Amino acid sequence: MSRSVRLEGAGSGAGSGPGAGAEDGPLDHAVWRLRSRGCWEDAAALLEPEVARDDAGAALRRAGLLVERCMFTADGWERAEEALRVAEALAATDEERGAAACERGHLAYAATVLAVRDRADEARAALGRAAALLPPDSPRRAMLDFRRGLMTEHFGDSPQAARAAYRRAHAAATAQGDALLCSFTWRHLAGLALRGGELTEARHGFAESLRLREELGYLVGMAPALVALADVQPEPEAERLRAEARRLFRLLGGVPSWLAGRLAEEDGERPPEPAPTPAPAEDPAE
Repeated sequence: MSRSVRLEGAGSGAGSGPGAGAEDGPLDHAVWRLRSRGCWEDAAALLEPEVARDDAGAALRRAGLLVERCMFTADGWERAEEALRVAEALAATDEERGAAACERGHLAYAATVLAVRDRADEARAALGRAAALLPPDSPRRAMLDFRRGLMTEHFGDSPQAARAAYRRAHAAATAQGDALLCSFTWRHLAGLALRGGELTEARHGFAESLRLREELGYLVGMAPALVALADVQPEPEAERLRAEARRLFRLLGGVPSWLAGRLAEEDGERPPEPAPTPAPAEDPAE
């Protein structure tokens, strides 16, 4: 899969909401390079001139980047909220309003799954609003299905319903050439397979997720993918994968923050010093 395929239109946070339909130009590549390395504030700053011109699409993309930062770092909540309010104010079509609602739902989900504040009801309401607003043929529905699957998996206790949502998202992402979103859907389908004792299916899904992230250069998402694959591999391959995950985690300054305890336990060292984050029982979205 080509590295240039819908880089801004895929994945969590800045994904198939804010980035859908973005031109594949120098600004998009610059934003992607920064985002993929965990430099969300810098990536968002590149969009500021467009936002200042009341560009609703740029405002949605900026909000998505800052929401993704919250998910990876458990920090920057006020900045994300501010960016979302701007995006909501500029949204003029059902597509834009639905995209903004999808981002608001994801921010509320992130706050809940990272145990910052219980906003599960807000997340459900916002994602439901997005479902009502987005046209049936909207490319953003793939991301919406994925995020509704996250809510169902983590707060609905219904693996079957979550699997159905992930499969819808995966089919749509595949049809759209959205390689990064496919890396998320592969990962979560594999996680459900592992919970169901389907080791071969889980190993395949985790391997596909890692492969796509490597091909795209999505550096910030590779440590979680490596750890997940290590969990279903025999030694010594599992330890090789965990060692690479620890290297990337340190390189990125302790991101994602919710991996800190897991990787520190495995190498017997203190993790870097990100803001303290209660670790969720499972990987929250990545």
